[in-house]
Amino acid sequence: MENINVRRAVLSDLPYLYEICLKTGNNGKDASALYNDPYMVGNYFAAPYVVYQKSICFVAEYENGPKGYIVSVPNTAAYEQWLEDYWLPPLRKQFPTDRQTKYTEKEKSILSCIHRKHFPPDPVSTLWLNDYPAHLHIDLLPVIQGKGVGKMLMNNLFDELKNQNVSGLHLGVSCLNSGAIKFYQKMGFAILKEQDGGCTMGKIVCAENP
Repeated sequence: MENINVRRAVLSDLPYLYEICLKTGNNGKDASALYNDPYMVGNYFAAPYVVYQKSICFVAEYENGPKGYIVSVPNTAAYEQWLEDYWLPPLRKQFPTDRQTKYTEKEKSILSCIHRKHFPPDPVSTLWLNDYPAHLHIDLLPVIQGKGVGKMLMNNLFDELKNQNVSGLHLGVSCLNSGAIKFYQKMGFAILKEQDGGCTMGKIVCAENP
């Protein structure tokens, strides 16, 4: 497939993941002009997954470097406790809510994610976490889109979740990203909950979860 290689992510992939996350951070489009700090979005939606030891992360290499990734954790509640205890405290100091420098609108949305309490899970999330305990983020640069790479990354993740006896996984998607919603539906995801601006989708990957 045009020399596209899917492999497990390693820590040295982090610079590529930061770039991919930024360049797909506007509902799949380049968000570079929407952030003063180009690493802010990746500090929440990409990097911590690779650092977290129990994560399941794959990258798609093309032309001498990763051009896409899928990052996931098998247990969202355990991951969010780790975020709360280890990953987020330094970020909250780096990005205080009372900083005089103005944040962009996109940065404000990430700021709210960084400063919200992640553990224990909110009551709404617990409604589906038992059946869909894993969650994921997937991003591909345009150069490898339309080549079946997203499906390949998803199938790698599904296989690993089955190996770990994880019952299912969920994800959040913006209602503005209609292409992503169609892709997830083709991969077997169904809508679990709709909310303003987006929805939560889920998929059962392992019928038996001892």
